[in-house]
Amino acid sequence: MFDNKPKSYTDLLGKTNRIVEGTTIKGNIDSIADFRLDGHLIGDFNSKGKLVVGPAGCVSGNITCLNVDVEGKVEGKLYIEEILNVKSKAVIQGEVTCGKLAVEPGADFSATCTMKTDKSAQLENDEQ
Repeated sequence: MFDNKPKSYTDLLGKTNRIVEGTTIKGNIDSIADFRLDGHLIGDFNSKGKLVVGPAGCVSGNITCLNVDVEGKVEGKLYIEEILNVKSKAVIQGEVTCGKLAVEPGADFSATCTMKTDKSAQLENDEQ
């Protein structure tokens, strides 16, 4: 009648990872859960969830993610499936492909940007 499966450890923690300010990671990060980065990542980030780059956060590498909020600095290629939110203090340099883009006044958005449409997503799926 009732399903009493024990919850996984990540379910109990809310499925959010965090790298704090003052921490530097050299290498790639792959995560299925949401992620908050207030430190420095030198490498690529891949996730099926949401990435938040905090005000002190910095990414030097490529990002592939479902949704991203940027308050810090990002240099590289960003492939965002749904929404990229660029906050007023953010700095983004590189190439961006996203479903939707929101840029607050004051942000430094020095990137080429390609907006994905339903048709372009369909064409990508058809080619695979």
